[in-house]
Amino acid sequence: MMDFDAVLRNRLAAREGAGLLRTLRQAVAPIDFTSNDYIGLARSPELFAAIGQKLEQITPPLNGATGSRLLSGNSGYTEQVEATLARIFSAGATLIFQSGYSANLSVLSSMPQRGDTILCDELVHASIKDGMRLSLAKHHNFRHNDLQDLEDRLQRATGNVFIVVESIYSMDGDTCPLEELVALAERYSAFIILDEAHSTGVVGPGGSGLAVALGVHDKIAVRIYTFGKAMGIHGACVAGTRSVVEYLVNFARPFIYTTALPPHSMAAIDCAFAYVQAHGARLQQALRDTIEYFVQQVQDLPHVSRNNGAIQTALYPGNEHVRQVARQWQAAGFDVRPILSPTVPAGAERMRICLHTFNTREEIDLLASCLRALPGMVP
Repeated sequence: MMDFDAVLRNRLAAREGAGLLRTLRQAVAPIDFTSNDYIGLARSPELFAAIGQKLEQITPPLNGATGSRLLSGNSGYTEQVEATLARIFSAGATLIFQSGYSANLSVLSSMPQRGDTILCDELVHASIKDGMRLSLAKHHNFRHNDLQDLEDRLQRATGNVFIVVESIYSMDGDTCPLEELVALAERYSAFIILDEAHSTGVVGPGGSGLAVALGVHDKIAVRIYTFGKAMGIHGACVAGTRSVVEYLVNFARPFIYTTALPPHSMAAIDCAFAYVQAHGARLQQALRDTIEYFVQQVQDLPHVSRNNGAIQTALYPGNEHVRQVARQWQAAGFDVRPILSPTVPAGAERMRICLHTFNTREEIDLLASCLRALPGMVP
């Protein structure tokens, strides 16, 4: 009988030989420039206390949801939180999921059908790509933020056509041209699926995301919001019409066959959004100030992206090269991580820099010094 561990070890050894072996690690340095905690909610003692107080009010006290939403896992409190989210996101209804990954998998695997076409930006998240693989629809990439390439593909698409994009892209940190994309989709009667993962909490009134901020939310078929980034907690939701939610309840296998989030997760979602309703404008301005200061400090460095969002990049092509840069930055006190290929294309390896409201100007000055001391490649 074959030794299964030997099979796995051979595969791991091949990955290690290619310089691509992943390992779990904890924070390696005190200065955070890597987490998605853009407005500091994950470390907020006020939010922590509010969640604890909310949990004491939940009756009866339950540690778990006890089943899927369609069996024993639904509750009045969960539906109340979903109604609150619908108001915040200016949607007819929302449906809560365990994660953004689960939400994307649900939407992409169940909504496009055989004979339909999915057109997605080439830089969308892995969860979207996995959802498309589970769909019976045809799927094609278009060049990143390239509306002409998208239109060329729209002209050849068949069936119901779904355009899948992100508000803010997780590895490049840039924003999709949403208003122009909405106009293009309307011209071809296509449906937009918008992943708002990196705009939730940091863009729009009350953290409602890019579509609401631009006033085009009612022209987008499906929006996915993720709570594990700027909101500092866990979970996600899909926002759309009541029909969108009812469809997912009936056809989305990751929703149907998964135990519901427990009451303490509902309390965390409830309290985090209440906190952002009360303090979001101040927090968003503080984040913009941090971003503006960083951009000022690195404006003469051509290998740095200088986006207007919290995610910045510095190109250091080559997996071993960018690893060496990361080790030097970590030795200087920064918690930073290199982004390797194939997560990004070969030759586009980079340091992904996440800015936060709690990063001080002194920390940014020190980071800018590191960027200046280790020049990379012009994008």
